[in-house]
Amino acid sequence: MPEPVPPPRVFLHVDMDAFYASVEQRDHPEYRGKPLVVGAPPTQRGVVATASYEARTFGIHSAMPSREAGQRCPHAIFVPPDMPRYEMVSAQVFAIFNRYTPFVEGLSIDEAFLDVTGSRRLYGSGEEIARRIKADILSELALTCSVGVAPNKFLAKLGSEYNKPDGLTVLPSDSKSIIAFLRPLPVTRLWGVGKVTRQAFDRAALHTIGDIQDAPIPLLQSVVGPHNAAHLRSLSFGEDPREIELDIREKSISREHTYLHDERSRAALENTLFDLVEDVARRLRADGRLATGGRLKIRWKDFETFTRQRPFPRPPRIEEDLQALAQGLFRDVALEQPVRLIGFGVTGFVEHDHARQLDLFDLPVETRSKKEKLEKAVDQIRREHGPAAIRRARTLPPRKKPSPPRREGAS
Repeated sequence: MPEPVPPPRVFLHVDMDAFYASVEQRDHPEYRGKPLVVGAPPTQRGVVATASYEARTFGIHSAMPSREAGQRCPHAIFVPPDMPRYEMVSAQVFAIFNRYTPFVEGLSIDEAFLDVTGSRRLYGSGEEIARRIKADILSELALTCSVGVAPNKFLAKLGSEYNKPDGLTVLPSDSKSIIAFLRPLPVTRLWGVGKVTRQAFDRAALHTIGDIQDAPIPLLQSVVGPHNAAHLRSLSFGEDPREIELDIREKSISREHTYLHDERSRAALENTLFDLVEDVARRLRADGRLATGGRLKIRWKDFETFTRQRPFPRPPRIEEDLQALAQGLFRDVALEQPVRLIGFGVTGFVEHDHARQLDLFDLPVETRSKKEKLEKAVDQIRREHGPAAIRRARTLPPRKKPSPPRREGAS
């Protein structure tokens, strides 16, 4: 008896439209219909996190220096990012995804791949599921998204980019139609083709995906190497065998702050570091894992950068442990010149703190448990009432004489 033919695969790529800016415009009616930039103000150092579509008509885009954005659109409204609120809305969006399939791969706070192959008996075709998701997000969250529907992840992502904002693009599923759809697109639409690779293709007169389809393999190999040549040629024909990855989590959690004016005051730097560690600790609690190491980053006025890193005595569950390590690292830094940027992050994640003998002076287990519950309660209050609803008292460790720093890469 012949093997049953598996059903054709159906993937969605859902991308929220100008997510941060859309949340701000939803929650602040006075911003609607106006050019809105989420990021540092134009009078400060910093970059654009995202911009509303009204602002994008002036050429403003993410990662653009805020000063340039202000020059392009002097009447734009600039607001600082509100990450706790965006994360809360993101959780609501992902809850909608999970109604339709358990196979959800989050790529970032505002986009995900969904495999809905097995969901069609309940909810209809891939296009119908995409329309349901769009309608749920609009009716429940008053936000829009763009969706691509396709037989694999690469094509689904192409589809979501095709008709933004509030778009829905269903790509063909047969090979002949897929190849025809891809031929006129620029090579930059292939995953892995950035600025350097594009320039190499330009020198070889390979400008469209059709050019890649037609190019001899030796030519592609001479331009991008054997491995990349095989990968990009497969993509050019719409081939992508990757499955949904269900456990995509950050390998590190970090926060940085760039000063408007270079900072000389150790006390001011300590206060900034305290706030950065507080946010890293909150995100670490939300992640659910434990970190084994912490890292301090400092960039001087002359743009020289150095880092210090140190393992935790035990993987921390409470913010107090992160603060102690961060401030301990900073105490060892001699402020040779003003500071342009300061940052802190954690890495080396583990799922559990395996059995380990407590240090003689470590906090009792009961005390740690109470602190963990308190910090989770604070997180809940801030989610419901805003990040300024409750503030933590700052208790910085005593200072000692600092030692000269080492440059980038020192540990």
